[in-house]
Amino acid sequence: MIGGDIIESIITIKDVSKIYRVGTEKVVALECINLEIPKGEICCILGTSGSGKSTLLNLMAGLERPTTGSIVIKGKNIEKMSENGLARFRQKNVGFIFQSYNLLPSLTALENVSLPLVFRGVSKKIRNQRAKKLLEQVGLGTRMNHKPNQMSGGQQQRVGIARAFVANPDIIFADEPTGNLDSKTTVEIMNLITNLARENNQTLIIVTHDVNIAKYADRIVYIFDGNIKKIEKTVKVEGEVI
Repeated sequence: MIGGDIIESIITIKDVSKIYRVGTEKVVALECINLEIPKGEICCILGTSGSGKSTLLNLMAGLERPTTGSIVIKGKNIEKMSENGLARFRQKNVGFIFQSYNLLPSLTALENVSLPLVFRGVSKKIRNQRAKKLLEQVGLGTRMNHKPNQMSGGQQQRVGIARAFVANPDIIFADEPTGNLDSKTTVEIMNLITNLARENNQTLIIVTHDVNIAKYADRIVYIFDGNIKKIEKTVKVEGEVI
């Protein structure tokens, strides 16, 4: 329930804990996490380094498995899936935006953006059309044939954003998406990400340590020492379409 209304949850996390073994010791990264994220929400997981926020993102993305508890995404218990099943599920439903961009250096912007569609078996003509459209939307219409080393950090992140959105996934995970950018570029990138997500009613989950980034979300989930301390709604930041 949010604000007294019944919500359609796209992600349901129930009693999730993650414990790592370091030698003979147990390190509790997350402890009994419960969280529901509705479809179309922009949700920020906010916490300092070591708080467990990145572990929570990795669990939701199926990159790690919980020690206990369940994670249901679009009605599927992802912790029960095989590795191949998880890979197919992510390919179909999830996009990622990384702090370090994670672009392939030998590929052009157009090729980097179209890559997720290659794995979906989309024809070259269609995937290039989609990639060009997204690159134009993110302001890189004249940079399509540039490789990452020919672009600034902000431009590389725009390529990363276009790549995350090109297959129109239901869920976008953004891990410290502006961590390597200056303040002006940070505002531009956050406006861009949130505007794209809202236009397409996509669920956007942002992991950050930056309170200013968190303000772009509909809700902020504060995490500390592996526990959710509080969840609060926030006033939306009205961004400019770039």
